[in-house]
Amino acid sequence: MEPGEGNCTIVIEFILLGLSDAPELRVLLFMVFLLIYGVTFFGNLGMIALIQVSPRLHTPMYFFLSHLSLVDYCYSTNIVPKMLVNIINEDKAISFLGCMVQFYLFSAYGIIEVFLLAVMAYDRFVAICSPLLYMVIMSQKLRMVLVSSCYVCGTVFSLIHLCLALEIPTYRSNVINHFFCDLPPLLSLACSDVTVNELMVYILATFIEVIAIVIILTSYLFILITILRMSSAEGRRKAFSTCASHLTAIVVFHGTILFTYCRPSSGNSVDADKVAAVFYTVVIPMLNPLIYSLRNKDVKEALKGVVNSKMFSWRIFQSGGWWRAESVGCSGGVERTA
Repeated sequence: MEPGEGNCTIVIEFILLGLSDAPELRVLLFMVFLLIYGVTFFGNLGMIALIQVSPRLHTPMYFFLSHLSLVDYCYSTNIVPKMLVNIINEDKAISFLGCMVQFYLFSAYGIIEVFLLAVMAYDRFVAICSPLLYMVIMSQKLRMVLVSSCYVCGTVFSLIHLCLALEIPTYRSNVINHFFCDLPPLLSLACSDVTVNELMVYILATFIEVIAIVIILTSYLFILITILRMSSAEGRRKAFSTCASHLTAIVVFHGTILFTYCRPSSGNSVDADKVAAVFYTVVIPMLNPLIYSLRNKDVKEALKGVVNSKMFSWRIFQSGGWWRAESVGCSGGVERTA
């Protein structure tokens, strides 16, 4: 830290205290979070690969799901590797630039995911309420516009927070009581007036949540009305099954966000914030591919088809290799006889 005015300093690096300073918990925390990150890594990249190689998953719903998996993978990768390094290292420093980049990417991916879940709710609304026009309405052009809008919103809204954060000249301390660079802990260390920063956090977070929740609730209200009007019990069951995975992801993600930002402050709020942050930065990116694979018949059938086709190809390859070996042996024997 470089000296500034009074008790404030110009920060060139921050210290992340992490989840716990108890040495006996280091190995346990490292192994748990490494396991979770491994599931997140292979689960989300596996989901993307499965959607790409399986023709039955080339539908608008799985197009959006592949982007959700990509965002979850990036979201977790932005946080967890650095957290794992800090758990086993005594040096928990992160440069000022690295901290700003981590905060920006965390904010961007979070906002993108909020809007993606809203877009996926609209996709389910079209699929169930207008099934005959589904592929016409959810054209490739509209899908690209919707997904691009999610990425643009995440980039722009996060850039606003980043620009305001970079305007903070000095800090009272460079020690952040968190396991990654989040905006509220940073603002609590600022020497200058951060009223504008806090106001923008409140305004943008409220705006984003209200827009997303209105889209989701409106979509599922019409979906519920359509399902209740169905005369076939099988049709209702299939419709509910189609929406179950998406609804589960929405409840888990938005429930955690609402718990974090809409509960009263208390003396244990820092620890509660850390636990909630672990949930939506580490656990939820792992849960989403599991939710969509374990509760989704199409994904399970596609995975079974890919596995069977690979096993079949491997058997053909082995069979072909054995046949070629036999052919070479037989032809050699014929030549020797001749």
